Amino acid sequence: MCTSILQVAQSGVHMFSRTMDWHELESGPAFAPRDYEWIEDFDGRTVKNKYAIIGVGRNKESAIDMSDGVNEWGLSVQKLTFRHGTYLYDDPQNNAKQLAPYEVPFYMMGRYKSVADIIDHLDEIRLMSGKNSAVQYGYPELHYAATDPTGRIVIIEPTVQPMNVIENPIGVVTNALNFAHQIEQLKDYIALKPDLQKDGPSVVEPHISTGSFAGKKIPSSAYTPTGRFIRAAYYKERTNQPANEQEAVISSWHLLNSVTVPKMKKYQQTYSVYRSATCLETRSYYFEPYNRLGITKYRLTDEMLNWKQPHFYNIDDKLNLTEAIK
Repeated sequence: MCTSILQVAQSGVHMFSRTMDWHELESGPAFAPRDYEWIEDFDGRTVKNKYAIIGVGRNKESAIDMSDGVNEWGLSVQKLTFRHGTYLYDDPQNNAKQLAPYEVPFYMMGRYKSVADIIDHLDEIRLMSGKNSAVQYGYPELHYAATDPTGRIVIIEPTVQPMNVIENPIGVVTNALNFAHQIEQLKDYIALKPDLQKDGPSVVEPHISTGSFAGKKIPSSAYTPTGRFIRAAYYKERTNQPANEQEAVISSWHLLNSVTVPKMKKYQQTYSVYRSATCLETRSYYFEPYNRLGITKYRLTDEMLNWKQPHFYNIDDKLNLTEAIK
């Protein structure tokens, strides 16, 4: 499970936030430099990234497993779990770039400048199962949300290969297979603008409804993918549009509160191990692990574009309080 939300502020900046719902916290804030070389798990080939990235990842022996982040062009890609719809190749596809599903965000942010750039090269990529891989990794089922400073956001699904691209004018992504069906369900809660689902690239707008909620349903508290999708879209629509980056961070965190999954291992194994938000224009990354209850900001600065080595920041996943002094 996971939930992604894209907001646009009055100043024009875009804030792309998410929950990472998993069994335990395995990753932390990380930086990957320009020209970083890493080895693919399927076929052992070396990949050389073009662009610097900051986000959340874990250090592997020969690569960085990055869950989400932003590159130097403001392109952000997130991976989310995706059940019952994933099609992966078992046998080598030697004329294509052969990637393990979890390598996709790192590969795309390392190689592409925009959502349009991803789409232009998507037919070069094949996602591989671990059946015949150099490093065994099973059958990871993931899909991806990608956005850039234009405000365009797409869902990239491996239901077929080359992967399918779905324009997303709602600006919310969860884990369900049928996005069109989710939108139909959302109409019971929000009166969507008639021209919202136009053909061609769609840009997320501050509001997607007519502004009338009369006679509409109220979202439930369910943690299902559709329940979280409806709740995130509903509250995003009704909340004030943030004025700037600072207000967008605040707004994002309050929206994430509505879809953050607490620890309840008796009932389900995953919970929101971290929450993050990325300002695409300033390449700022905001991070909060489950236990801290406090946000840390990281930023991909121009100076860092000259760094030659990756960097992994310490994770302080402990309660962080400010104690009042008399």
